[in-house]
Amino acid sequence: MTGEVKVFDRTEDLIRHSAEKIVSIAQESIRNRGQFVCSLSGGSTPKEVYSRLAAMPLKEEIDWGKTHVFWGDERSVVRTHPDSNFRMAKESLLDAVGIPPFNIHRVASEEDPMLAAQQYEDDIREFFGISDGIFPEFDLILLGMGDDGHTASLFPDTEALKVQDRLVVDNFVRKLNTHRITFTFPMINHARNVLFIVSGSAKSKMIKQVLENSNAPRILPSQLVQPKPGLLFWFLDKEAAADLT
Repeated sequence: MTGEVKVFDRTEDLIRHSAEKIVSIAQESIRNRGQFVCSLSGGSTPKEVYSRLAAMPLKEEIDWGKTHVFWGDERSVVRTHPDSNFRMAKESLLDAVGIPPFNIHRVASEEDPMLAAQQYEDDIREFFGISDGIFPEFDLILLGMGDDGHTASLFPDTEALKVQDRLVVDNFVRKLNTHRITFTFPMINHARNVLFIVSGSAKSKMIKQVLENSNAPRILPSQLVQPKPGLLFWFLDKEAAADLT
């Protein structure tokens, strides 16, 4: 694995530094390109990061009127469902910062998953003004990692791991018996910045596998995240990094 790995002594430090990294990338993006286009992730640790961004003083350090938010994956649930990644981000971040509704680009997760994936890809292409065969460059894609090595909704031994020509796909996850709408690896790997935020001892063995062992991408999907020429960051707390050498 390539990329920059940072380990923080406390989860609180991980959350603070992750929020500050997002602010830094947002400011640079707005300064250089006039807007900040990011993709959010689900999960309990990102939720804490979003809450930190929504509070003072960081709340005022991003120009939310020039910020556009997307989602790297979504469950096949309505927007008000407790499992909705959109709902989590809305309640922990978006409602608090006054981001214009037009700047919020959610997955139509209440639709048939295949239709929702196609609609989301069409929406992204329209936003970036790109045609088929071209991948957009997000300023930042936030990711977590599951204890099975999955990221976004790219789970081990699922069909989406092999997709090379799509931005977004409907991915059936057999072990969960459910469909997920997810970014593909080519989509993620065209980003200018990709930031993994991982916490907790339950992830430590898999972090070691992903960061230190030889490539086994069908088993460890997170290893396929290799943005080029973009930058890759792994932000970990001490518990998640406990097995690293």
